[in-house]
Amino acid sequence: MASLREMKPVEARPGRPLYQAVKEAIREAVDAGFFPPGEQMPSTKELSEQMSVSLVTAHRALQELVSSGVLERSQGKGTFVRQGYANNKSVFAQCRVGLVFRRDVSLADYYHSQVLEGVRQAAQAQSADMMMLRFGEDARQECEGYLLVNPLPQDLESVSRKCCKRLPAMIIGAQSEVVNLGSIDVDNEDLAKKAVEYLSGLGHRRLAYVGGADHVSNNQDRWTGFSRACSVRAIELPQRYVLKGSSWRMDERQRQELTQLLGAADRPTAIFAGGYFFALDVYAAVTAANLRIPQDVSVVGVDDPPSAAHLSPTLTTLKQPLVKMGYAAMTELIRRIMKEEPVVENERLKAELMVRSSATGRQAL
Repeated sequence: MASLREMKPVEARPGRPLYQAVKEAIREAVDAGFFPPGEQMPSTKELSEQMSVSLVTAHRALQELVSSGVLERSQGKGTFVRQGYANNKSVFAQCRVGLVFRRDVSLADYYHSQVLEGVRQAAQAQSADMMMLRFGEDARQECEGYLLVNPLPQDLESVSRKCCKRLPAMIIGAQSEVVNLGSIDVDNEDLAKKAVEYLSGLGHRRLAYVGGADHVSNNQDRWTGFSRACSVRAIELPQRYVLKGSSWRMDERQRQELTQLLGAADRPTAIFAGGYFFALDVYAAVTAANLRIPQDVSVVGVDDPPSAAHLSPTLTTLKQPLVKMGYAAMTELIRRIMKEEPVVENERLKAELMVRSSATGRQAL
């Protein structure tokens, strides 16, 4: 028999769907013991009348509570409070976060997969639902906060104008000057500086740079750190020693340019590859130029997937704390969603130099 207890009408909150207000009111009633475990809930029609909402809104709220494990449905009988829910509240979602990605990224690449793993771990530890979005999505406004993953400046401006004024948000993998919009990123300038320090410490003076386009902030910061570190050490950077791709790896023309550069008499003796796939492109170009790593050209890359330790020779690289970055950003966002005092505003994590076999002391040419 359905419960005779009645719910009170709910009112819409500015910027939030009405079904979420209904969902929260029902869950609060369950948490308070208004509907004890095993008790049958009022029907969708009864709830819509009691709470002064449409049948569609009441149905959506109940469905959300079933999906999150607060309620359960029995075919032909009705909807009931799940047995054991009161003893296991911590495993049910307390908020929903939108993970906002650029349209041109792949979640299968090492960078995004590691960041996403950290986000997943934090969401599981703190009982949060996640929804994958692209910039400009979430038309139904189902999320209570947003994680903006490696946004471009124009994406950041658009999202901060539309969403971040009304809901909490955090940036992963980029920086922010927007008030109340926190960010957690790797210190990419320091990362590139470490590469230059290491290679110059091995005696290299002819350093080349291979990286991505400057419209992505990580690429821009790596180039800035690299060029500044070279300037401090009075290392000249001829324009032909700088190759910047338009994507996350070099195209065929750029690989040919690099191969030709390596075939010149005054070729660079060391290369900083500002991404893992750029490092793979450098390996291929060195081989095409009939040279050897590290005997003829030393290489330092970025990121440390398992395959980096199995390249021939093994790759000396800057390991970014990507899982840690994702975990910290998600944790901070949930803290803000739950109206707790922010702990992180703009944090920069340091990369770790992993010394292997692809870089060695400068050899006489």
